[in-house]
Amino acid sequence: MRVMVLGKASKDTEAGAMPSPQAWEAMEKFNEELLKAGIVLAGEGLMPSSKGVRIRYSGKDRHVMQGPFAETKEIVAGYSIWEVQSIDEAIDWAKRCPLEDGAEVEIRPIFSYSEEDVSEILTSPQ
Repeated sequence: MRVMVLGKASKDTEAGAMPSPQAWEAMEKFNEELLKAGIVLAGEGLMPSSKGVRIRYSGKDRHVMQGPFAETKEIVAGYSIWEVQSIDEAIDWAKRCPLEDGAEVEIRPIFSYSEEDVSEILTSPQ
């Protein structure tokens, strides 16, 4: 099963602050463990929301909103995609992640469709 691990933003990540050298090293070590275990498929940190936009859809209208966005707890600061056997395995790995007090991650399974599933979707009556 593939999961996406979403690192939630904080005041520091939204300010563009880099982690301390110790925090950076601890995270590098953790990421190396994930790589050695064959768990991590991809992952990146994201720029602060002040560098991004949101697009809201309303009928045919498209509303573009420039960052920054107010609710820090709803903003993603980074992500990883992991290949794991179960959500419980993902939880076990995430618990080992060397994050600061108050940090939060969200783990979400990724949809996976077979050719058969897609064929059924495309041929089913609307």
